[in-house]
Amino acid sequence: MSWSIYIQQFKEYLILERNFTKNSLDAYWRDVNKLKEFLEITQIDVSPLQIEITHLTKFLQYLSLLGLAEMSKGRILSGIKAFFKFLLIEDIIKNDPSELIETPKTTRKLPDVLSVEEVDKILKTFDLSRQDDARNRVITEILYSSGLRVSELVGLTLSRIYAEEGFLKVTGKGNKERFVPIGEQALHYLIIYLKEIRPNIPIKPKCQDIVFLNRRGGSLSRISVFTAIQKAAKLAEIKKPISPHTFRHTFATHLIEGGADLRAVQDMLGHESITTTELYTHLDRDYLKQTIINFHPRS
Repeated sequence: MSWSIYIQQFKEYLILERNFTKNSLDAYWRDVNKLKEFLEITQIDVSPLQIEITHLTKFLQYLSLLGLAEMSKGRILSGIKAFFKFLLIEDIIKNDPSELIETPKTTRKLPDVLSVEEVDKILKTFDLSRQDDARNRVITEILYSSGLRVSELVGLTLSRIYAEEGFLKVTGKGNKERFVPIGEQALHYLIIYLKEIRPNIPIKPKCQDIVFLNRRGGSLSRISVFTAIQKAAKLAEIKKPISPHTFRHTFATHLIEGGADLRAVQDMLGHESITTTELYTHLDRDYLKQTIINFHPRS
């Protein structure tokens, strides 16, 4: 495949999995294209699968010759690192050539999180008399109650639902499997969907074990889930950027704010590193600050 095809797949990943705004999306697209343009200028004929650390080092030297500041180089390199991380996650490459290249430390942006009231508003927008809405209600319930990635949700199979035990078995990044609990409300709506809605869909032969189907009986796409969530958020009149991944952030944040063990949340999210999960511990600092303001005698 050409650079253009891989870059397009990267853009789709940033939209669907990372909920990037248009400005962030454009910035990352420009970062990767700068590398592509450098290779063309210097007549280095390699695909993203053939890139090595020496190519990236030459690219950074090239940016220095152009007079770019260290911060600007770091910004470009972070986009390129995200690109190769995406290729690694999707099993397109086996080794990340940018892994050993250091970037200036930057402050991580905290993800958007919904309040309990906002989640309720979104859930109430689904008309359960409509087949698609009933399915999308289940999907939203599961995203919030189990913290699944959208790719894990659309890949969920009937044989991996353990209703009596209250667990789902999902396949995450790197084909790693894990068990995640499913909330009572989510399980309630899931059982209704499986008993009353799914049997009425003409299922395609290869999709017999897939849980969530489109109207034609095929596997539901990630973009369909993304569109359904955005439509519901609009109906609920929620202004902040919303995507399926927002419910994953919300799931983790609400658990940790409620006192859940960080390691348990890490296991449920399928995070390789505890430092990724620790991001969510910063999200309730405003609440803690307000508590001090409201109740401390010296405030």
